[in-house]
Amino acid sequence: MTFSCFRRKPLLRSRIANQFLAKSINAAAIIHDFEIWAWVFMPEHIHLMLYPLNAEYSVSDILKSIKQSSARKMIHFWVENRPDALRHLETGLAKPKYRFWQNGGGYDRNYRSVESIRKQIDYIHENPVRRGLVDESVIWEWSSARYWLRDGESAVVIRREHLSLA
Repeated sequence: MTFSCFRRKPLLRSRIANQFLAKSINAAAIIHDFEIWAWVFMPEHIHLMLYPLNAEYSVSDILKSIKQSSARKMIHFWVENRPDALRHLETGLAKPKYRFWQNGGGYDRNYRSVESIRKQIDYIHENPVRRGLVDESVIWEWSSARYWLRDGESAVVIRREHLSLA
């Protein structure tokens, strides 16, 4: 799945925003019972590859959980620490006055074959390289590339008990 920041602004350039987002995704994975297989946070959007562990699940509920939690944390942080930055989040409406994420469900797609899953994981990890943000995917801190390619750590908990790439 892919979703974007409000008006595609580069709101995920800050470490604190990415930390809030990672925590929100980790909490949502527990609440909604899904595995994260791959992810990347770009300055203005994110990509997640997830696997729901229950036959009955709601992509809408998963997205709502992630987006509401991270937006509340970030807006609260800016109110307390950087009120000048709130102007980037103004909607021009009475409610909601501020918005961190673009309205709507974003984009999601189902992958079923091993080949398509591998290609999507590679696509996710190469996103910062294609954009010219880094020369190698493992350099981009806000991605699961280090976990996959160098057995490194991941800010978003990777669980792949149900992933077979053989």
